[in-house]
Amino acid sequence: MNTKFPARPAESFDFKEIIYEKKDWTARVTINRPEVFNAYSTTTIQEMMVAFKDAMWDDHVAVVVLTGAGEKAFCTGGDVKEYAENFTQMPRDYWKWMGEFIECHDILRNIGKPTIARINGIVAGGGNEFNMACDLAIMADHATIRQVGTMVGSVAAGGATQWLPIIVGDRRAREILLTDEPIDAKTALDWGLVNQVVPYAELDDAVQKLADKLTDKFPECTRYTKTQVNFWKDLAWNQTVRHAQDWLSLHFASLEPYEGMTAFVEKRPKNYRGLREKAARGGSSEFLFGPYAQTCPHCGTKGLPSEFKFCGNCGAKLG
Repeated sequence: MNTKFPARPAESFDFKEIIYEKKDWTARVTINRPEVFNAYSTTTIQEMMVAFKDAMWDDHVAVVVLTGAGEKAFCTGGDVKEYAENFTQMPRDYWKWMGEFIECHDILRNIGKPTIARINGIVAGGGNEFNMACDLAIMADHATIRQVGTMVGSVAAGGATQWLPIIVGDRRAREILLTDEPIDAKTALDWGLVNQVVPYAELDDAVQKLADKLTDKFPECTRYTKTQVNFWKDLAWNQTVRHAQDWLSLHFASLEPYEGMTAFVEKRPKNYRGLREKAARGGSSEFLFGPYAQTCPHCGTKGLPSEFKFCGNCGAKLG
């Protein structure tokens, strides 16, 4: 019988930033950017969506494994260099980017098959959101997990603020989100962030053993069990994520993401206290050079930042 939803051989895809493999009832999606600790770019997210959709349709796939290339990192979230160079300059494009991110998560969460996060190294930021989007996780004992939103000028509202309270409880979720401290593998297991911790050399065997257990179950019952268990994740996600998409897009026009992400790219300390001191003195911690409050007495240009000493249009001295 011909299907209206044909799958393709994994090797037929011309992916640039992920590796896609299908073998022995398992599809594996590997984020392949080890030079940036498997941070995902816009291209990565778009390629993951294509791979997830193919795995969803392929009846030869019973289980989907998500991992990162190498042994240093599973995924360290979004590419901060891309954020700094693009989205702080054009915040409306972050709104478009987050639309792709949301769709990628929706496909993964509703893929209709069990998903396993193969945690081979550092998990940070949005990497933990992809970990939590998977049904199960097996972690190498050298790996760590952390959120980083309040360190870089963002909010981890792409899954972490929604799902951490469900997975680890309210107090632990607040600790993870507000302190951004790394969590070692033993603690991650104790807190329920992962299902197993094994030595790195045993990681693939452990993942395969779990995948085999999942394959030897009835597919329809498995699919609907997953859908039912998704209820609380779906509820928290769908009540908040589109609001976050808009707020974060607007936030990219403010000082915090500019300072946090520029400092990250420049490999310098972030000026957290400086922003606080500026606000405490009555200045603006929202604008890079103060609110748009001045008018040039020479050329009449309006909306010049309050901290400008000279007009950015004609160069005249401002009052």
